Amino acid sequence: MARNIAPKCKQCRREGVKLFLKGDRCLTPKCAMVKRNFPPGAHGGKGYPRSTAYGLELREKQKAKKIYRLLETQFANYFTKASKSKGNTEEVLFQLLEMRLDNVVYRAGFAKSRDLARQLIGHKHFLVNDKRVNIPSFSAKVGQIISLRAKSQNLKVFSDLKEQIKKTEPSSWLSITPDKLEIKIVDKPKLAGLKEFNPKLIVEFYSK
Repeated sequence: MARNIAPKCKQCRREGVKLFLKGDRCLTPKCAMVKRNFPPGAHGGKGYPRSTAYGLELREKQKAKKIYRLLETQFANYFTKASKSKGNTEEVLFQLLEMRLDNVVYRAGFAKSRDLARQLIGHKHFLVNDKRVNIPSFSAKVGQIISLRAKSQNLKVFSDLKEQIKKTEPSSWLSITPDKLEIKIVDKPKLAGLKEFNPKLIVEFYSK
């Protein structure tokens, strides 16, 4: 499975914002965006250069791609699918990205990062409607229930999961049952309140 193995802190510094790629570390003073809030590289100390309109669109696309841990072809395929679907391309693209199984597991607080969520799914720890799924890009649908396998619940990686979930504020389109370790998709994600990236600039980037 192809993945981006570039240093995570450098990816955040390149985009100039926290992408929360390292879980809890991103919330501490050890975060690279706190200690070295400038671009990586020999000339990074000069700060972030002024961007053109194209540069802003490119950076927004790169930011979203890194947030969801996708490679260029994968991300472009999502845009192509969104552009051919009925409805607002911006919202459909956002929904396709958000409803990936690895993102759902992360948003619900079952994993501290999307990379960890991807690894746990690949190791077959999660069920979708009681069927084992080991594909991180699996597209979840409204009404489906994602749960942690009973045999996996005693593993060390999940030892404090119930407490972790209770401290997590899940997305409004997810319903969490901590005692059963279940996630239910109750709605599709909405663009309102999205602050991590601007899908409008991404649509403009691919539309040229």
